[in-house]
Formats: sequence, structure tokens, C-alpha cells
Amino acid sequence: MPTVREIEQALFGLAPREGAMDWDNVGQLLGDPEAEVSKILVALDITEAVADEAIAAGCQLIVSHHPVMNCKWLPVQSVRRDTPQGHLLLKLLKNDVSAICMHTNLDVAPGGVNDALAAALGLEDPGPLGDPEGLCRVGTLPAPMSFRDFARYVCRALRANGVRYAGDEGEVRRIAVGGGACGDYEFWAIAAGCDVFVTSDLSYHQFLDAAGKGIRLIDAGHFPTEDPVCAVLVRYLKESFPALTVNRSASHREVIQYYVEGEK
Repeated sequence: MPTVREIEQALFGLAPREGAMDWDNVGQLLGDPEAEVSKILVALDITEAVADEAIAAGCQLIVSHHPVMNCKWLPVQSVRRDTPQGHLLLKLLKNDVSAICMHTNLDVAPGGVNDALAAALGLEDPGPLGDPEGLCRVGTLPAPMSFRDFARYVCRALRANGVRYAGDEGEVRRIAVGGGACGDYEFWAIAAGCDVFVTSDLSYHQFLDAAGKGIRLIDAGHFPTEDPVCAVLVRYLKESFPALTVNRSASHREVIQYYVEGEK
């Protein structure tokens, strides 16, 4: 059976380490590099539920998109059982479950997060948007549709619990996408002449100013815009290691709910 180290190197073939942003933390972050692996669980995040799922299934390795530790929003300063992060890390270590995380290197990689998002939305001829990091993608819909219909389509295509959107009505066809928190790349979507920018974690002022900037915005949520890459990882790992059992997490899903006035 392959080792964690060998699987990490194979994943760097899909998303080279050099593609990661300088603040990021990618690769094997937890466990023994020489441990043999027969079962892998793939998830967008390593949560307590994902850890429990992996342990129950007898997995030796979790492959995720978001780093389990030492990223800019969650630096590890201590590992204590009485903290949420420490409890999670100790659970994984106690059960000999390793973790490999492919983050911003998978965002920019051909066939990675943003190509998976473009494919999930059925965009034709997707290519780089032109932003300096090579992160976002732009493509066209097979046929124009109204902005409201497109917002509904995005929600359904990404299996989101809801979307937030703003901008002028009218037909749309040229679409930019940025999985996760890519609101800072709005300028490049405008510069590329896009009708809509689909991303997540947008601010109130971005929505407020959208019409004046000549762009329509759809915030489809962090999880829904990035989760399509999990299917890419499952497929890649199965092709690279046919003897392994590789499954996508059944427990990890969008946690944000939307209340609509008038619901019972």
C-alpha cells in the first residue's frame, strides 16, 4: 500500500506546492509520512464530524482543501484537549489519522477549485480571468438567461441553501467565478467585461456598489463554491492509486441556513 508521503507527492502533481500563496500551509500537516494507507476520506474541511467519519470508516488519511492548522485565520499556538482545535488534532493523532491539505495551490491549479466551479456551472470555454495570481476563471453560458434566473440556477447547480445577489436586471452570459472568498478580484471581473461574478464572502459595500461599477454579484457561499473540487480529488486519487478505497465525506455539508420571511 502507498504511504502518506507518496500520496502527498502525487497530490502535488495535481496542485504543485509552488502554487500556494506565501502565507498558506499545504501538504501533509498531520501524522506519520511513512504510514501505509488503504482508505482515504476526502472533505472540504476537517471538522469533528469528518474526523469521526474517517475513524469509523477505518481511514488512515483525510485529504482536505482547507488546512487543518497553521493558516492565517487559525494559527496553532497550543494543542490542548479543552480547545476545539486541540481536541480535533488530538483525536486525529490518537487514532493514527494523517491529514494532507491542498489549499491555495489547488485554487490556482488547472483542473482545481475554480475549474471545478466553472464546470459545475456549465460554463463553456473557461479560462484564466487575468488576475495576478491566476486564481479566478471566466467562461460563457451556453445561452443567455436573465440575472434572476441565473441566480436561481447557481443556487441549484451548487446545491446551496441560498444565494445573495445584487445588480441590474437583464440578460447575462459572460461569467467570472472565484471559489471561496474571492471578493478582492471583483476588479478583474469588471475589467474582463463579465456580466456576473460568482464568488463568496462578499461584503455589504460590495453589493451596494455593484450596479455603479457595472457588475452583478452572486455570493453562493464558501462551501458551495469550493466543494465541487472534492469530486476532482476523489477521481484523481482513485486514478493514481487504484488499490485504495477513496470516498467523499458524507457528513460534511453547508452549515449556513437562510430564513425566508413567510416560511412556516
